[in-house]
Amino acid sequence: MFETFDHTADLGLRIAAATREELFSEAARGLTAQIVENSEAIEPRETVVIEKSGDAVDYLLFDWLDELLYQYECKQLLFREFRIELSDHSLRAECVGEPVDPSRHRLAHEVKAITYHDFVVEPTPDGWRAEFIVDI
Repeated sequence: MFETFDHTADLGLRIAAATREELFSEAARGLTAQIVENSEAIEPRETVVIEKSGDAVDYLLFDWLDELLYQYECKQLLFREFRIELSDHSLRAECVGEPVDPSRHRLAHEVKAITYHDFVVEPTPDGWRAEFIVDI
């Protein structure tokens, strides 16, 4: 589950999930939903594998989201499915989607960057939660 919250001139996302893998997947879905208004219109036409490593889960989540933003900005790719494998210090994700199609994808916000401001990833009694701000 993801939800947005207001933040001065930016946009906040709050993510809750039962597992770390679900947290990463929901964070990706939440970011995608800020980029494209109708993310359900993204079709599963190609798969891109993304691998990242990091010293802590919060840095890994940040790098993951930053890579998804790079895939959109530089390669014009949007994803709708995320198959996540996590270890203590690495991420492997199979991202399924397609290139942006302006005739079908209604772009929502111009997300400029993921920020470290108020970036939180932590375990909860029900699983995991994350909160982060995107610069729009």
